Amino acid sequence: MVRTRFAPSPTGYMHIGNLRTALYAYLTARRNDGVFILRIEDTDQERNLPETLAAIFNSLELAGLDYDEGPGRDGGYGPYVQSERLAIYSAYAQKLLDKGGAFRCFCKKGDQPQDEEAPIRRDPCRFLTKDEIDEKLVAGEAYVIRQRIPDEGSTTFIDWVYGEITIENSQLDDQVLLKSDGFPTYNFANVVDDHLMAITHVMRGQEYLSSTPKYNLLYESFGWEIPEYVHLPLIIKEDGSKFSKRLGDPSFEDLVKMGYLPEAIVNYIVLLGWNPGNDQEFFTLSELEEVFSVDRINKSSAAFSFDKLTWLNGEHIRALSLDEFHALAEPYYPEALSSFNTYKISELLQVRTEKLSEIAEKIGFFIAVPEYDIEMYRHEKSKCDPQTSLEILKEVLPVLDALETWDNSNLYLALKDFGKAHGYKTGTVMWPIRTALSGVPVTPGGATDLAEILGKEETLKRIQAGIKKLENVL
Repeated sequence: MVRTRFAPSPTGYMHIGNLRTALYAYLTARRNDGVFILRIEDTDQERNLPETLAAIFNSLELAGLDYDEGPGRDGGYGPYVQSERLAIYSAYAQKLLDKGGAFRCFCKKGDQPQDEEAPIRRDPCRFLTKDEIDEKLVAGEAYVIRQRIPDEGSTTFIDWVYGEITIENSQLDDQVLLKSDGFPTYNFANVVDDHLMAITHVMRGQEYLSSTPKYNLLYESFGWEIPEYVHLPLIIKEDGSKFSKRLGDPSFEDLVKMGYLPEAIVNYIVLLGWNPGNDQEFFTLSELEEVFSVDRINKSSAAFSFDKLTWLNGEHIRALSLDEFHALAEPYYPEALSSFNTYKISELLQVRTEKLSEIAEKIGFFIAVPEYDIEMYRHEKSKCDPQTSLEILKEVLPVLDALETWDNSNLYLALKDFGKAHGYKTGTVMWPIRTALSGVPVTPGGATDLAEILGKEETLKRIQAGIKKLENVL
């Protein structure tokens, strides 16, 4: 059975690279009827932050990546939090010592000499005799446990994305496996956990490619089966630089707060390094579960584009039902709109919204018409100018005042008939009315849409204000 894992450290925010790793692991499990596991790698005690742990769980929930096993969902392979597995790491470190695949290092910082001609430092403690080790242990000297890297030979592995990779063992250092406080390093814990949790496919960033031979040597020392490796290409900004929270680049949760739908973010991020083999770009998570394959992951770095994300977000917004969009839009409506039919406003907005955070700006005119220049009444396509607009507004005012049934359909028919009777095209009539009602160049809906929502009294009031504004200048 395919078993994948997402193993974040609660030391930083959930950036889009983390989310993509989780997404690819999740999709690989789902596509193969496998198991997706969440493991919390919290062994870096000094850097762990409670708020980042909460962000991990919240981000996975928002993204719809439901894990099968993990904290609170024991599938028989727990615990799934590394700080709760210290006794396991200690036992396996001892096994590795017994097998000769590791050694105790008693060096203090600065004690280890560096041979400038050697490509990698070999720790002097690897050459201690048993008697020397026993003497130091009796004396109570602190130590770490390091991996014993072979002096000769090379280590080769196959990666699904980057192919066959070979690294000379002389290029690998005697890395620390278990620290003096009993906590494992990532380099040891991830191997032990991946084996004990029966992980079949290890997905992580391509920056771990150079460390993978050391992990394989650990697998070989224990006599364990090596999993499949899927190293993922970098995600970079359009200028080629890396994403960084310190530089203000957004996390997944930040993107949601910026008005992007979680499902649109997931859709976009899956395309950063993977393609379906055709021109399709819009995917739901359930569709991705059916088509995703590690075979189509690219080697090249993927550039993150806010323009592309925004476009795709608009596509997902338009794919929602009106009820779904209205539920998402309502929190963005100012309190002052409570007297209006906000459902009608949502109906107008849905096809014209690319980010939820745009909503407040798009509908501000419903609350109050902003100051505007009368040149806004000029529109070449509608064959309209300020003088024509003034004439139309004056002539149409009694027509609207006399209208008994105030809805979009009746408003449109009345204004269309008015245009015919006075020799105006419908667009020529609508432009000055829309301008008087909104005071902005672009609105979510036409003149009659706005008039219906504003109501008869407010519509007539705004048209009268438009007439006065034009008369004061012309």
